[in-house]
Amino acid sequence: MRIGTEGRMAASVGFLYPGHSAEDDYPVIERILGDVRLPVVHTLMREDAHRVDALLDVGGADVLSDGARRLRELEVTAAVWACTSGSFVFGWDGAADQVAGVREAAGAPASSTSFAFVNAARHLGLSRVAVAATYPADVAERFAAFLGHAGIEVVALTSRGIITAAEVGTLGRDEVLDFVAANDHPGAEAVLVPDTALHTVAWLDDLEARLGKPVLTANQVSVWEGLRLAAASGDGAASALRARPGLGTLFATEFMGDAGAAVPVPSGHASAEPVPGARLRTL
Repeated sequence: MRIGTEGRMAASVGFLYPGHSAEDDYPVIERILGDVRLPVVHTLMREDAHRVDALLDVGGADVLSDGARRLRELEVTAAVWACTSGSFVFGWDGAADQVAGVREAAGAPASSTSFAFVNAARHLGLSRVAVAATYPADVAERFAAFLGHAGIEVVALTSRGIITAAEVGTLGRDEVLDFVAANDHPGAEAVLVPDTALHTVAWLDDLEARLGKPVLTANQVSVWEGLRLAAASGDGAASALRARPGLGTLFATEFMGDAGAAVPVPSGHASAEPVPGARLRTL
């Protein structure tokens, strides 16, 4: 762990990231926060496809344990599997088992982007959300099911139908802003954008200004979740979660501790079926 600019020990949170798409969001956040270290370890992606069978392979135990062991060598104080679809596709219990494996291999508290969305929504007191997903419809529906399992109602669900992470990573600022804004819903308290392959962090304030409500994006919540875990472990990362501008409402809202955080342990009744009442729209 390095010394921060104000003499404090800088929090070190490691990320397991599949392939190469929008991993450059992490150094952007690191520069904005200034007093954290966010190393990224790239994990094996045998096939780049937002398809259930391919995602189950991307998030497989062998792939993640190999990456997590590399995070252990970096002596991170928390680890996050930074892939939304490669976690929620396993269902709640499967995603919890996945996190447990990362925790064991990394030797540090662990979570995933799917649980990060749940915890970020709870932190902001959100219960009704719209989801603007880049994935095909069948994959997007599994994310809605994951949120529903946590008691978060998806009032509108949109699928852009993009198959590969590589293509998602090419979307620029105007395309991202237009996509998210077009898929807001008047009954939603926030819009969730669940793909770590999508660049968003440099435009979070622009997104929220355009929509007039919180926007939670995958790489943003992944970093917030990792810092939350590090703070809970007594690492000193709580200072990195002090309210600050530049990264949306989530980071501008004071972190008050772990009350209400989802504990990623098997519940015995996970579901990956579509949530009744969620309105799916494909583009």
